[in-house]
Order: sequence, then C-alpha cells, then structure tokens
Amino acid sequence: MKTPPSLSLRPLALPDADPIYAAIMESREQLSPWMPWCHPGYTIADTRTFIDAQIAAFSAGTEYTFAIVDPSGALLGCCGLNHIDRLNRMANLGYWVRTSAAGRGVASEAGRQLVQWAFAHTDFNRLEIMAAIGNVASQRAAQSIGGVREGVLRSRLFLWGRSHDAVMFSVTRDGAPSEPLAQPPAGAQ
Repeated sequence: MKTPPSLSLRPLALPDADPIYAAIMESREQLSPWMPWCHPGYTIADTRTFIDAQIAAFSAGTEYTFAIVDPSGALLGCCGLNHIDRLNRMANLGYWVRTSAAGRGVASEAGRQLVQWAFAHTDFNRLEIMAAIGNVASQRAAQSIGGVREGVLRSRLFLWGRSHDAVMFSVTRDGAPSEPLAQPPAGAQ
C-alpha cells in the first residue's frame, strides 16, 4: 500500500457541495453497494441538502461530519461520527474515499485523525465501525484505524432491499476492555 498523502479534516461548509458531488459521481459504482444514499438518482441538490443538515448537526452536537482534504485543498472524501448515543458515550465512525484516492491509506489516516478528534473534543468512550461482510476495504481501514474486530452481527445492515451481515469493530478511549461491575452501584435498582 502506498503511503497516504498528508491530509487534514475540516467540518463541511457550503462551498464543498460541488467537490463532494464530483467525488460521489466519480465513485458512484464503488460507493453504491455499501451506501444506499448513493443511488442512481443522486443529485447536486441532495449534496446541498446533506451539507446543510451536517452544518446544523455539527453545531447541535448531534453528528460531526468532516471533509477529508489533501494539502492542495482537494476533497478526497468524508468521514464522521453519527448515531450518537450520549447515555452510553458512544458513536458510529464512518468514512468514504473517492475512487481516485482509494488504496492509498486515506480512509485509515482520516479515521485515525477522527478518533483523535473525538477523544479530544467529546466525552465518547467508544467508537464503533460497522462494515458489511463483503466490504473488505472498509474492514481493512477499520483495522488500520486501530479498530478491534468484535465479531459478525447477523442481518445488521439493510442495503438495497435485503439484510446483510456486518463486522463490528470498536475503538475505545483507553483501548482496554471495561471492568465488569461486581455489584450494582449503591442506589441502583
């Protein structure tokens, strides 16, 4: 595998609409099996709606989506945290990389930077990465990020009208398994 280019993450902004749309159109064949939002009828209006929603979600702390950019500012893909569970201090970590940047470690490096950001700027203790059983590239990226493979979850994802098994990976703040409770805390029922 080639060394990933220097890259950085930044929150999405309205001017990202055209570059994101171009990256999606370039990569539609590779993205669509795993990401149903990338359907044949996908339009630039869908991209603008997504960016508007992500800017609002970032401000509200309900999702955190970032553009992955190279040193020249070219958009390589997106990554983010969603399905946030504040009670259990966890979130889903996801990523996609445009086809012309695939296979160079971009998803892995972006994922590592996102993990560092999450543990520095949120109270999350656990980040989960879910990859369909057939999405081997995403599984490799999850392992490169430092994800621990926890197992296969049956019928976990629903893609294109049918259920698919998925591999669950996790990255935890301290990297160690949590201690089991010997007994419920005082006052717990």
